[in-house]
Amino acid sequence: MINPATYYIHYLKQLKRLLNKISQSDKVDLLSDRLHSNMLDLHQQVRTTIGFTLRSCCPLAGRQIVNFSDNHYGITSLLGEIDLTIDYLADIPPEHFSFDSHGTIKTTAGFADLEFSPMDYFLMYTFPNFLFHYSMVYAICRKSGLEIGKEDFDGCHKYPLGFNFTDTQ
Repeated sequence: MINPATYYIHYLKQLKRLLNKISQSDKVDLLSDRLHSNMLDLHQQVRTTIGFTLRSCCPLAGRQIVNFSDNHYGITSLLGEIDLTIDYLADIPPEHFSFDSHGTIKTTAGFADLEFSPMDYFLMYTFPNFLFHYSMVYAICRKSGLEIGKEDFDGCHKYPLGFNFTDTQ
């Protein structure tokens, strides 16, 4: 049985790690940075990343989608929202998640009205969108000069301090 909360909690903890690195840096304006002028800024990318965990897990667990955003701007607010989301997801019993192919989940994506089987909802829509927005957070941080690496993204990779992929010998 798949427990999607497990995957989201892992990456939400990595997201907290990134936010904590921002708060410990001199990158005070980083929350308003964006990759392109018509894309969401870092603050909203974080909020959207968190939101996709709840947009995914709540319907898959037969619950109404909740939101822990306090609508305040700042790292402290975002960290609080992540903590509340992690606690909420951790409290969903694994057996409540259903990927029964007979049911459907309806949602909107931009201006599109969509309908998915539960498994397709998770694999084709919510988890890829979660990873997209999470990747944008990472990319904005890197573009803005925050010293982070792949370990900060996935929590798995380890590289020596100062490692550089462009240095070939």
